[in-house]
Amino acid sequence: MAENAQQKDWNAITDGEFRRAAADFFATHVPQHLRHLSRRPRWAEVKDWYLTMSRHGWLVPAWPKEWGGMGLSQSKSLVYLEELERSGAPRVMDQGLMNIGPLLIARGTDEQRKRFLPKILSGEHTWCQGYSEPNAGSDLASLRTEAVIDGDEFVINGSKIWTSVAFDASHMFALVRTDKTVKKQAGISFVLIDMNQPGVTVRPIRNIAGHEELCEVFLDNVRTPLANLVGELNKGWDVAKALLGFERIWSGSPRQSTLALLRLEQLARANGKMDDPAFVDKYTQVTMDVLDSASAYEHFAQIMRTGGSFGFEVSMLKIWATETCQRVTELMVEAAGDLGTLSGEVDVQGEVVDVLYPFLDCRAFTIYGGSSQVQRNILAKNVLELPS
Repeated sequence: MAENAQQKDWNAITDGEFRRAAADFFATHVPQHLRHLSRRPRWAEVKDWYLTMSRHGWLVPAWPKEWGGMGLSQSKSLVYLEELERSGAPRVMDQGLMNIGPLLIARGTDEQRKRFLPKILSGEHTWCQGYSEPNAGSDLASLRTEAVIDGDEFVINGSKIWTSVAFDASHMFALVRTDKTVKKQAGISFVLIDMNQPGVTVRPIRNIAGHEELCEVFLDNVRTPLANLVGELNKGWDVAKALLGFERIWSGSPRQSTLALLRLEQLARANGKMDDPAFVDKYTQVTMDVLDSASAYEHFAQIMRTGGSFGFEVSMLKIWATETCQRVTELMVEAAGDLGTLSGEVDVQGEVVDVLYPFLDCRAFTIYGGSSQVQRNILAKNVLELPS
C-alpha cells in the first residue's frame, strides 16, 4: 500500500522536491471531470475527492501531524496550495480545513479538538461560516444575532446571510452577541453550532450567474452547549479577526486572475482578436496587472515562508487581486462581442468557452472578506495614518 503522506517528513526535503511530489499526487488523483470547473460544486460531487485526499493524508497540509495533518512548514504549505490550484482541483467544503480546524488547534480546548477535528478529516462534519447579517456585512461588529445563557447552553436567535454552501453544512461557526451593554466589538462571542436541529432554517440565494451557492440561515431558539464557546465569553472579535486575516490572504491569491487571463487568451486567439493592435494593447495592460498581482502575493508569501507576520497592509493584496480579476473578465466579455451576452458555454471558432460566468462570478470578489471600500478605509487609517 502506498505510504500515507502523514507518515512522511516532508520538511526534510527541499521545496522543489516537495513541489514535484505534490504535482504528481494531484495529477494522479484529481478527477478529470472536476478539473477547472467554472462553478462551485456541491458536496455530493466532491465528497469522494475530499475522502481521497484524507485517505492519502493530503487533506490538511498545515495541520500538525498529531491531529492528522502533514505538518508542513509555511513554505511547503504555500507550494501545496500553488500546485493544488495549478491542477484545477475543485473547491471542496473547506471551511473546516482552512478556518475552524486551524483555529481549534490554536485556540480551542483539548475536548473541542478531540471532538471536532477527526470528524472534519472523515468528512462527517462539514462547516460554514456564520458572520455576515442583513445589516452587518462590512460593518460586522454591528451584528444582532443574540445568544443568551440558559443553564449549560446558549440559546441563539437571529439570522446570517451570504453564508456560502450552508445547505451542505452540518455545522456552523458563528459570531453572536452575548453582551449588549458594552461597545459593539466587545460583546461578541465565537460559538460552534450543530445545523441539524430544530430552529435552523437554510434558504439558498441564487446569485447573479444563476447558481445557488450563498444562503440565508435563520436561527430560532437554536441551542449549543457552553462547551462550544471558542475562546473567552465576549471576546470573539479577536478570534474573528484572526480568521479574516487569513481570508484576505486567500482571496488575494492571483489564481482567479491567472485562470481568467488564460481563458481570455484562448478566446482571443480563437476569434482573431490577437491580430487587433487595440485589443493587444488592452490585453497587455491586464497581463501586467496580473503579473503585478502575482508579485504582490509572492511578497506576502515570502513573509509566510520565513515565519514572519503582516498587518493591515494585507488589505492592499485583496484589493489588487480582486479588482484585477474584474478587469480581465470585463475585457473577455468585450472580446467575445455578441457571444459575451450568452450564459453557459459558447463555441468560438471551435473553442468552447464560458464567457459570461467568470465576469459575473468575480463581481462578488470585491465584496466578500471585506469590501474594497472597507479595505481602502483600513489602509487609509492604519497604514497611511489619515484622519478618520
